[in-house]
Amino acid sequence: MKPSRWTNVLVGGAVAAATFVVTMLLVNIRERKQEAREAYVRVVALTENTLDPVVWGRDFPREFDSFQRNTEMHATKYGGSVPFSHLDRDPRLKRIFAGYAFELEYNKARGHAWSLIDQDNTRRTRERPQPGSCLQCHSSILPAYRKAGGGDIMKGFEVVSSMPFPEARKLVSHPIGCLECHDPASMQLRVTRPAFLYGIKALKKSQGVENYDPNTMATRQEMRTYVCAQCHVEYYFSGAHKIVTYPWAKGLKVEQIEAYYDEIGFTDWKHGETGAAVLKAQHPEFETYSQGVHARAGVACADCHMPFLRQGAMKVSDHHVRSPLENLDRACLTCHPVPAEEMKARIENIQDRHAALLSRAEDALVALLDQVKAARAAGAPDQALEAALRLQRRAQWRVDFVNAENSMGFHAPQESARILAEAIDYARQGQIAAATAR
Repeated sequence: MKPSRWTNVLVGGAVAAATFVVTMLLVNIRERKQEAREAYVRVVALTENTLDPVVWGRDFPREFDSFQRNTEMHATKYGGSVPFSHLDRDPRLKRIFAGYAFELEYNKARGHAWSLIDQDNTRRTRERPQPGSCLQCHSSILPAYRKAGGGDIMKGFEVVSSMPFPEARKLVSHPIGCLECHDPASMQLRVTRPAFLYGIKALKKSQGVENYDPNTMATRQEMRTYVCAQCHVEYYFSGAHKIVTYPWAKGLKVEQIEAYYDEIGFTDWKHGETGAAVLKAQHPEFETYSQGVHARAGVACADCHMPFLRQGAMKVSDHHVRSPLENLDRACLTCHPVPAEEMKARIENIQDRHAALLSRAEDALVALLDQVKAARAAGAPDQALEAALRLQRRAQWRVDFVNAENSMGFHAPQESARILAEAIDYARQGQIAAATAR
């Protein structure tokens, strides 16, 4: 029996429809592959003087969409970006920082988008003289360095660092932006902060690597940590010109940095209650992270704080830099296949334990301060208190190393617990030394 005319028409139509669908699918696949290959389209010409992220956003709208969200503020149990006063939450810090600028004001940082305005408004810069050094990490400063140094960034870094803060502040107009981490010509990750370039070179030399240059010798995964480590580190201002210096010549561990400071005779200030020559840790995230399991596993800072996201066929880094607790699905659960509630509980359990240890360490340190004051009141001479004051320096350095590090122990739990255990031990030893001083 021959097929009817209408049967032929239907079969032909079905074949045509199927052919159309397959063709459109292949076209779509081809377009998505092409989209994935073409990471961006040049709309404007970016240069080393393009400071405004809005201009970069015309070439990189996907990244800029998330970058704009850095003005948002969210709180986690021990951090986030909502500002608060550490001094109000923990009055012991007023005594721990007695005689130092942090006694005036010590607020939770709000993140990259607020880095410059918060630096302007803190009492530490308004009421105490500060150098231009601070702007290395609080602003988009490369053009200022280049101009001040006659084209030489390293020379300009020294010139601007030695300026009084109000004078140096006139040279910058934007907080941390795209230029700090990306080459405007190639978009490759790069490190630009002179203090980091000097510091990592000294660190690698201590490990037997001469003339290390991260921009030519680091892997891309290492660079995804180094761009953050440009600023999230311990530092001090060196010499009369107040050059920002990372104390890594002996290593990154708390006792190695302490040994470096002891060797050069550096002290941040004389304690207002005891007169001890003490140190102030800044924000040693890179140093702490480097002792943790994530660093040993090759996980970069950006993997957790700027995890990849999909937009169509594109995979881009999320430029909304934030706590992984605010983004558990992409920041944690891609490697840890557990429910989000379980992962959050694990993280906060680690932080709770360190918060309790930190509180005990602060109690021990305050008890040492009380004992030194009591010994002086009882007539103990300064020479008899030297041992107690040396132990205060050690204890205070370790307490602050964990307190100033923005993860409440999570970046390296065992290392942070070790540091706090030593802090408690040194503080109690100092308390005994002061009590027996004659």
